[in-house]
Amino acid sequence: MRMLLKIQMDTPASNEAIKRGTLLELMEGKLQELQAEAAYFTVEDGCRTAYVFFDLADPSQLPKISEPFFTGINARIHYSPS
Repeated sequence: MRMLLKIQMDTPASNEAIKRGTLLELMEGKLQELQAEAAYFTVEDGCRTAYVFFDLADPSQLPKISEPFFTGINARIHYSPS
């Protein structure tokens, strides 16, 4: 199923991840893992926000996809079929 993953990053946490160099690693790793069709980066509600389109083979993968964003950058996650 084609999905839209919206990632809203906490500003202080994402600032720290940028300083440590881990934000780029996290995003690149997940985009490769998901074999993302497209990814767009913008600002929404004053937060760094990413929109990632990918094919979800199994809904049981949602926690595995989400958890690094929760723990690494204190992100808010939203999934929508697209």
